[in-house]
Amino acid sequence: MKHVELTPVGNRMEVATGTRLLDGLLALKFELDMACGGKGLCATCHVRVRQGEDELSPRTPREERTLKFLAGADDSSRLACQCHVLGEGIVVELPEGVYVQSAEKLIGLIGERAEVDYLHPITGKILIGKSKIVTRTLLQLFVTMSEELRVLREQA
Repeated sequence: MKHVELTPVGNRMEVATGTRLLDGLLALKFELDMACGGKGLCATCHVRVRQGEDELSPRTPREERTLKFLAGADDSSRLACQCHVLGEGIVVELPEGVYVQSAEKLIGLIGERAEVDYLHPITGKILIGKSKIVTRTLLQLFVTMSEELRVLREQA
């Protein structure tokens, strides 16, 4: 079993060698939308590896391609669905915003202030900033985005 530290939440997860980072996070009940179904086509499982990059499997070509579209991606960026835990000493930083998979998840928030940043599931850009009011106009952006994600899933 291998150990992975998670920041800023302060958790530590234990996974078998070769386990996808995503599966470990799901086992800990982290809510990840997995808009593409774990196929490496979106950014909803984007994390940053702060330590131990060499203890993860290398980036896949699909992961490299997807990360090129992600706003703010850097050398520490990984998709949890594409990397496998191979060794010890890994420290992973989870994003502080919430990736949005569908407009339906936000309908109940119309007229409310967002408690977190809501992020685009492909680019990672902030769609609704923390403390901003969720409006019907913003919701229409998510409807368009949901259709884009549906097409991506079908192409995968």
